[in-house]
Amino acid sequence: MSDQQPSTPSGGPVEPRESPREPVVLRGISTRAWEHPADRGALVALRELRGFDIVLRKLSGLVSERALRLTFLGSAIKVDRHQYARVHEAYLSVAATLDVEGELPELYITRNPDLGGMCIGIDKPMIVVNSGSLDVLDETELRFLLAHELGHALSGHGLYRTLLMVLLRLTTSVAWIPVGVVGLRVITAALSEWSRKSELSADRAGALAVQDPAAAIRVMAKMAGGGDLSDVDTAAFLAQAGEFETSGDLRDSFLKLMLLEQRSHDFSVARAASLKQWIDEGEYREYLAGDYPRREGDADASISAEAKAAAKSYKDVFETSGDPLAKLLRKLRDSF
Repeated sequence: MSDQQPSTPSGGPVEPRESPREPVVLRGISTRAWEHPADRGALVALRELRGFDIVLRKLSGLVSERALRLTFLGSAIKVDRHQYARVHEAYLSVAATLDVEGELPELYITRNPDLGGMCIGIDKPMIVVNSGSLDVLDETELRFLLAHELGHALSGHGLYRTLLMVLLRLTTSVAWIPVGVVGLRVITAALSEWSRKSELSADRAGALAVQDPAAAIRVMAKMAGGGDLSDVDTAAFLAQAGEFETSGDLRDSFLKLMLLEQRSHDFSVARAASLKQWIDEGEYREYLAGDYPRREGDADASISAEAKAAAKSYKDVFETSGDPLAKLLRKLRDSF
């Protein structure tokens, strides 16, 4: 594994932990602390649709969620203190750091050589980790992956993604109308955009749980290129994000939009750069110092305030983007 410290395209290093130590326990931390503004704004609004989410939970729990649990119970390894004890201990560790209340989601290891995992289920979400992850990740990197999936579960992404998919299916009743087809594609693209932002949220949850930014970046690099980083310069890996954003002309800008339109996850280099930027902007350090949103304030979260925060996040990206299309649009705007 490379000893090169990760850096952003601007050259700033990702600061590793100074020495091995127990992570800071984030007592009472709210999921709002790690949720990306665009993700958080959608979640706060959806949580106000009281009643429908309860009906959705019950309907899903009757058949599909039971089938999911039985599938993994019968075909995967359920992690506990007797099976995959090392993974179980790592899972308990990240849950303790995020001060998780109540029962943890069940954790399974499934046979799959690829690096990755998923959080599925609604009423009782489950976390499933690919066996390949255990082969290529070190201890800290594994804890990042586990905390990433736990972040999805704690934020309720499974429930609200399903809620939005139900609303999406309702739009098929007008799909035979040309305008309906266009509208359906717009909604699908919007859902995919939100899904990508929810992945950024989960990345932040992982970073807060392991409190080792360099390990988080290594996971992204391993997702992109495999488990061996001995011949990988993580600084150059992060620099690819800048190249991906700024290279080419307007044709490349439109190609990138098309490539991302239906993706539920952003590209690994872009996720790494986004996480690094969030850490550098200061919230990460503030949270580790104890200044973070707490669960006791969740009920007072304002839809309008979160909507403004989401809009600001998109505006900031537009104003600083090096993408050729964004540059052209800013130039046209400033010419009037």
